[in-house]
Amino acid sequence: MKKYKLKNLDCASCAAKVEEGVGKLEEVKFVSVNFATASMTIDTDDLEKVKSTIKEIEPEVEVEDSDKRETIVSTSELVENKWTIIKAVSGLLLLIAGMVFEEEIHNTPFHVAEFLVFGTGYLIVGWKVISSAVKNIVRGQFFDEQFLMAIATLGAFAIDQMPEAVAVMLFYVVGELFQDIAVNRSRKSIKSLLEIKPEYANLFVGGESTRVSPESIQVGDTIIVKAGEKIPLDGEVIDGSSFVDTSALTGESVPRKVKDKDTVLSGMINQTGVLTITVTKIFSESSVSKILELVENASSKKAETEKFITTFAKYYTPIVVIGALLLAILPPLLFSGQTFGDWIYRALVVLVISCPCALVISIPLGYFGGIGSASRKGILVKGSNFLDALTQVKTVVFDKTGTLTKGEFIVSEVVTSNGFTKEEILEYAAYAETNSNHPVAKSISDAFGKDTDSKRIKQVDEISGHGIKAVIDGKTVLAGNDKLLHKENIEHPVCNVEGTVVHVAIDKVYMGYIIISDTLKDDAIEAIEKLKAKNIQTVMLTGDNQFAAAAFAKKLGIDKYFYELLPEDKVKHIETLMEESKGGKVAFVGDGINDAPVIARADVGMAMGALGSDAAIETADVVLMTDSPSKVIDAIDVAQTTRNIVWQNIFFAMGVKLFFIVLGIFGIATMWEAVFGDMGVALIAVFNAIRILKN
Repeated sequence: MKKYKLKNLDCASCAAKVEEGVGKLEEVKFVSVNFATASMTIDTDDLEKVKSTIKEIEPEVEVEDSDKRETIVSTSELVENKWTIIKAVSGLLLLIAGMVFEEEIHNTPFHVAEFLVFGTGYLIVGWKVISSAVKNIVRGQFFDEQFLMAIATLGAFAIDQMPEAVAVMLFYVVGELFQDIAVNRSRKSIKSLLEIKPEYANLFVGGESTRVSPESIQVGDTIIVKAGEKIPLDGEVIDGSSFVDTSALTGESVPRKVKDKDTVLSGMINQTGVLTITVTKIFSESSVSKILELVENASSKKAETEKFITTFAKYYTPIVVIGALLLAILPPLLFSGQTFGDWIYRALVVLVISCPCALVISIPLGYFGGIGSASRKGILVKGSNFLDALTQVKTVVFDKTGTLTKGEFIVSEVVTSNGFTKEEILEYAAYAETNSNHPVAKSISDAFGKDTDSKRIKQVDEISGHGIKAVIDGKTVLAGNDKLLHKENIEHPVCNVEGTVVHVAIDKVYMGYIIISDTLKDDAIEAIEKLKAKNIQTVMLTGDNQFAAAAFAKKLGIDKYFYELLPEDKVKHIETLMEESKGGKVAFVGDGINDAPVIARADVGMAMGALGSDAAIETADVVLMTDSPSKVIDAIDVAQTTRNIVWQNIFFAMGVKLFFIVLGIFGIATMWEAVFGDMGVALIAVFNAIRILKN
């Protein structure tokens, strides 16, 4: 899979035609064309065949490597479009002259002067439109907006409505100009959200730093990042301390302090001190590269609304042309007193107003703007289809540890039994958990406070969902939950304890238990409250015992909770909730690694705090780049805003067009109103789509 730029792709319907045409090639396994970014994502072994096919479909479109750096020239939009403006002004002057002296030039022999003035103005303004329509017809491509406009204006010439023909073409071209400017501005706005790619890195070798391309840096190299510079690659700080701005990655405005041995990610901005960093990932595998790839490739997973509009536009235009043809022919034939000239004119008005530009341009822009807006808030949505899915979420399921809680465990209490001391319980538990990376194991090791002697440990077996069985000093030690004690038939005085509990036994004798405390994240309660305010059901899944789960659920205000769950049990509960959702979607929020099976199974899988985690980014549909549960609300809000704006554009465009079509059929609207209505609707829809970026 590779991404390419499509230079001169200035038409949404053209993008759809390119995608459809290239997609039919046997050499192409997958293709997606993104009009919003003028790019193509494709999986093919024959790029030259693809390029030649695109040339046949859209001769002006050029395929360029996405890695090619753009030379940005700071010019005004007026300068960039000077020739279009010159042609428009020339056409306008000829139109005005023709209308002022219309009677005089009309009365010339064979109307030569009239054809000369209006015809010249028409060709100056509309030559590109006419030639494009002819080329498309030659290639067998009928029924696009150029075809509609050419038929409508040439028909106006045929029925001696030359001023209107010139005016319609003039306003169409000027409208297209403003539309292109609006689309380019939206593209620039979207790209500005993604301007986190570092331009250089300061490679530190032999006591000196050299400015090089980030792509040339290897793992293990040392780089220097000065105050005000972007951190170019993921790495570990080996010298210096500073505050870093993480907003481009996480959406968080508060700077984070980093020091020796702290991990930093590419895309962060160093604000104060000088940092010396050892690189841990090459640029192509760095966080900033992952983010850019995810956001830019999100268009390959289109929402059903996008697919519908593309299909709709494909069949809509031929139906309109056929309808206009029938409108021009049938009334004069069926009803007395009706003239062909009058009904041909009405049919031409219908053709002008019926261009689907507003829809095919604004809908893709709206969805891509939503994805860009989400990324600015530290939320990576892998496709516009997941934006739609988020709007349908009726149940949000949370993992507990590390998702709703901080996952920062400390030993709060040690309860002894059968004459054992607290020190003995901690010692044997620490030795049993020596090789475990689990936060609970770490908290026990910290509480023990001494180094463990590996020679004392002869055997360690991890029993999934239960705990650890180890041989220490020749004695069999068990450290785990209540289920482990029952499995091994260990007599113990208490089963249920509020909190995370590690029971300890030695040679079948119960020693006591250790209570591990965890704390809720600062915004966890607020997140649950906001979800419930949206009438979204909240559920918590945890491997903790009933009493611990109940305590956390009560603090949070969770609607439902399920406890003592193995990973496979969580999947079963998700499937049950999905069956009970009655058309609504079920989202699961986990840490992205341990919960990968559940994330993959849910309607919408959300990985929290997963920046830099390959497993999370691979598995999840939505990646939340911080540990804040409130990001779930932000993701849903962005999705709902995007969907609202998309449907506003659909209803507005279709409503206005239907209104003008009716006016045209009854002879109330002229071609002047029709072209204003068509281009005005398109511009309003585009500007409405851009509005997503400001949310």
